[in-house]
Amino acid sequence: MIAAIETEGLTRRFGKHLAVDAVAMTVPEQAVYGFLGRNGAGKTTTLKMLLGLLKPTSGAARICGVDVGEDRIGAARKVGALLEAHGFYGNLTGRENLDLTRVLMGLPATEIDRVLEVVDMTGNAGRRVSDYSLGMRQRLGLARAMLGAPPVLILDEPTNGLDPDGIAEMRHFLKSLPERTGATVLLSSHLLGEIEQTATHVGIVHDGRLVLQGDLAVLKADLAPEIGLRVDDAARAERVLKGYDLTLGEDAAGLVVRLRPGADHDATTAALNRDLVDAGVSVFAIGSRSPSLEGIYRSVTAPRDAAAHQPETV
Repeated sequence: MIAAIETEGLTRRFGKHLAVDAVAMTVPEQAVYGFLGRNGAGKTTTLKMLLGLLKPTSGAARICGVDVGEDRIGAARKVGALLEAHGFYGNLTGRENLDLTRVLMGLPATEIDRVLEVVDMTGNAGRRVSDYSLGMRQRLGLARAMLGAPPVLILDEPTNGLDPDGIAEMRHFLKSLPERTGATVLLSSHLLGEIEQTATHVGIVHDGRLVLQGDLAVLKADLAPEIGLRVDDAARAERVLKGYDLTLGEDAAGLVVRLRPGADHDATTAALNRDLVDAGVSVFAIGSRSPSLEGIYRSVTAPRDAAAHQPETV
């Protein structure tokens, strides 16, 4: 089966700065692939190379089997994109903005009604874009990206600036796209929680390198369970836990202990509880919980591991 998106050694330098370093990405058909990394990690530069907007220093990218470097126009016909800049005319209606793109693409007028229905914007299509909320602009941008029913959609931070309700609506919409339209979605973001609730597959980029990618459920299954802790003195507990080979985090419920793959979870939980109590820390709650995407991300981007970690695919 041909991958929807595939890259080999994709590299981009800006002078002496290595922005993207030999990225080898594989996005399965009809997946929602979360492309994760902090700001400046190389995500947007990678997307621009996939879209033919930026020429790679070396390496290759293919969209549905079409080499972007050899046939940029052919590859462009396979993909719709939503980048941060929308580029809409505020004095025109949503429908009129879509019609401009529709004419340039040589598509029938009925295509506008189709994409407006997909993004649930039919009722607002006659309003001027200057009167749209940010969420409505994002939906209109998605509608424009879907004109012509491209098999691949590339979306860069589509929830940026949305309120909690808008984020939830966008999440539900993106999850439903492969089933509703048959499209493959490459979703770039730095929001771990949103990707965890939306994506079927993830790729994690760190300092320009793709350090891990694969099926999210499989990646989680390969991690040791996390240990949640609720204590009376978090600072003292952290000093005790520094003696263990683990990664320590914190969320709204308390401390989160992430063990290394292969660690004996039960034995470590018992030892942590004993040592905390011996150190005078009151332990109100301790127990295992399912691995999180944050745990996966931290395990492959920790400073002491990043230099030695080799990219792998699950």
